[in-house]
Amino acid sequence: MTEADRAPDGIDPTVPSVARMYDYYLGGRDNFAADRRAAEQMIELGRRMGNDTRRIALANRAFLGRAVRSIAETGVRQFVDIGAGLPTQDNVHQVAARHVSGSRVVYVDNDPIVLAHARALLARQPDVIALEGDLRDPDAIFDDPLVTGHLDLSEPYAVLMVAVLHFVTDDAEAARIVARVRKRLPPGSYLVLSHLYAGDVTEEEARAGQQVYAATDSGGLARRGHDTIASYFGELELAGPGVVPVADWTPDGPPGKAYDLVRSGILAGVARA
Repeated sequence: MTEADRAPDGIDPTVPSVARMYDYYLGGRDNFAADRRAAEQMIELGRRMGNDTRRIALANRAFLGRAVRSIAETGVRQFVDIGAGLPTQDNVHQVAARHVSGSRVVYVDNDPIVLAHARALLARQPDVIALEGDLRDPDAIFDDPLVTGHLDLSEPYAVLMVAVLHFVTDDAEAARIVARVRKRLPPGSYLVLSHLYAGDVTEEEARAGQQVYAATDSGGLARRGHDTIASYFGELELAGPGVVPVADWTPDGPPGKAYDLVRSGILAGVARA
């Protein structure tokens, strides 16, 4: 059976998917040859820059787990994971369930393969749903009857935007999206965000990465600076050490500590409304 035969209706397996590339970085198998080729291009580019792309992806995944655990330990029981990606180990609902009873999770993605895998995994999980949604229209996500029927959005909840906003290449649009998400958060809610950091990447290196992702379903990739990424949290109260390299974020990390921001990678933060 060819990859075209295995692909769901409407999916062109010759077009790399950022979700399936990320799955490959994490060591998963839910990807096609085009995804692997594009991912290997990024791995090689990272190697030339002195970075380990797979290690960074694993660190980003570990950050997600630490963030969910820390929020669940405050008693928050509701989570909306926008750009959830393919299911892997220690998914949001699994981490939350270990630390707070009665947690409810909504996974949101626009990739049909992601949704098919998520729904198969969650078929017997009444506290978890997966739905199609567009990051660029957060109001449509929060107002979706499936979401409002599953969560009580008048009570605190956490919105997870982990390694997804850098696929919105227009700076003004990215700022608008996350500002709208913040407006929807009732007091006591959380925003969890990680984003590709520009660091000391040269223009040539940045263009090389953009060319790889321009051929994917995302259409592009934007590296941004620390101040821009920090601005996405707006008026929210940053937890732990603030906006720092993803491997360094812990809920009890001391604010003001000097972290190495020279290297490229992913920056992350968690903030409370």
